[in-house]
Amino acid sequence: MIRAVLAGLLGFALAAPALAQQTQVRTRTAPGAVLRTLDRTSGEVIDVEMSSGQTMAYGSLQVTLQECRFPANNPSGDAFGLIKVVDARDVSELFAGWMVASSPALNALEHPRYDVWLLRCATSDG
Repeated sequence: MIRAVLAGLLGFALAAPALAQQTQVRTRTAPGAVLRTLDRTSGEVIDVEMSSGQTMAYGSLQVTLQECRFPANNPSGDAFGLIKVVDARDVSELFAGWMVASSPALNALEHPRYDVWLLRCATSDG
């Protein structure tokens, strides 16, 4: 009985890496992304297409898109972007990290006036 249990555990331990590789999501890097901005004071909403490495000024903010990735088998699927936001007035970093398009509140910019979030990667095929 103990041998059967040990054999089962050993078989599972050997199969686990293969299962992990099968469920791993492959991603592709896009040349850019579409970000949505909101000015809470005026209510103005603007969608901006940016290239990777590009910085845009938005009010007192400097928003830099460092990278955008998406599932290779689903280009319209869940995108995630590496974004940095700096307040140009006092040169302080307000946000630096990955934003997920399907869950913008998961890792969000916290600012009293402005919101910036990722909508999707901008791929060459649409």
